Amino acid sequence: MVFSNIFVLIFLAGTAFSFILDMILERIDFSFRKKHGREVPEILSAQVDLQTLDKTCRYEDAKYNLWIPSIILEVMLSLYLVFCGFYPALFEWIMSWTSNSFFVAMLFLILGGIPGAFLSMPFALYSEFGIEKHFGFSNMTFSMWVADEIKGFFINLIILTPLLLAMIGLFKYASDWWWILLGCVYFVFSLGISIIYPIFIAPIFNKFTPLEDGELKTRLEELLKKCGFKASGLFVMDASRRSGHSNAYFTGFGKSKRVVLYDTLIKQLTSEEIEAVLGHELGHYKHHHILKKMLFMIPAVFIVLFIISHLVKMPALYAGFGFFAEEPVPYQIMFIGVFLLSLVFGEWGILLSPVMNFFSRRDEFQADAFAKKICGTGEPLSTALIKLNKENLSEIQVPKIYSLFNYNHPPLLERIAALRK
Repeated sequence: MVFSNIFVLIFLAGTAFSFILDMILERIDFSFRKKHGREVPEILSAQVDLQTLDKTCRYEDAKYNLWIPSIILEVMLSLYLVFCGFYPALFEWIMSWTSNSFFVAMLFLILGGIPGAFLSMPFALYSEFGIEKHFGFSNMTFSMWVADEIKGFFINLIILTPLLLAMIGLFKYASDWWWILLGCVYFVFSLGISIIYPIFIAPIFNKFTPLEDGELKTRLEELLKKCGFKASGLFVMDASRRSGHSNAYFTGFGKSKRVVLYDTLIKQLTSEEIEAVLGHELGHYKHHHILKKMLFMIPAVFIVLFIISHLVKMPALYAGFGFFAEEPVPYQIMFIGVFLLSLVFGEWGILLSPVMNFFSRRDEFQADAFAKKICGTGEPLSTALIKLNKENLSEIQVPKIYSLFNYNHPPLLERIAALRK
């Protein structure tokens, strides 16, 4: 590693900045929770009790105490792998086995991720079988956890393979225009994944059954019809097999669109409250939030790829981290440049969090307002949010600076206040 190299300096500064900022924000939230976490807000005095708040504080404290060593070791490992020359050595070792550009890239990404996977494994296990089980959320068995990890690995591999093939091929054959074509491939591929995900991928992990006939189904179908939303069906997901956490969401695209309700959600909320939750999700649809995000993401992705297309041609990028690259940089090594840029600039992404969260929270307020309008009152959604907050042991009050960086949904009290305005 060349410490005077501009890319190395940006990497080190970003790693230090992100680590320090995260530590400060989490400490602020921890201190705030110690001081105010067990205070029952007047607006929720009828729905929230001290026992629930105490359990919430203990749950959040347990996650915080696990996060501290995990983030410290994660940063230490990241710096060690870069300092000791792990990545150049791994690349040279793979090149001694094969010169096929695709296999070199695939093996590099898989083997390069093993140290981080081994480090995170004990923390993930303790989180699942220590914290989540202790607080009554996890229903996982060890064999189920292992099976999910294996399934997730192979699904990610299957998804990564065509994108990696496209990138390597475009490096070789598209020359200076690879970034435009790769952007197009990425969006077509993303659209394809959104279509096949609910039909082929999600059922690998969970069982989806049509919502039974009854009051709830009638309410939801009438609401969908009222909003002009066409879905391929209403489905219940067996989320309780793994966790006590609850949720509802839309998934898919075009004819594959479907409404999914966690079975835990159906147990925790009334039909009127579930209707309000669905009304909120429909609010995102009626306000075209997903379309607007896509219209923002499309130029953003092309801009980022354009910048990458210039930076990966700079030998200094590779030299700073111990790689050798001729000038002009050969296409066989350009995937290394993309990987290094993710290291160099990845940690600086935290600076975008307040901006992205601001627009996300704005969308959530709009969706809440739509649910209030379509249901005739905001009270069902208010009570639903309070119940879900209690059931999931989510913090009720958080420092504004913490929510600015970490909350893409408005804190509970802000949502309730807006709904009851």
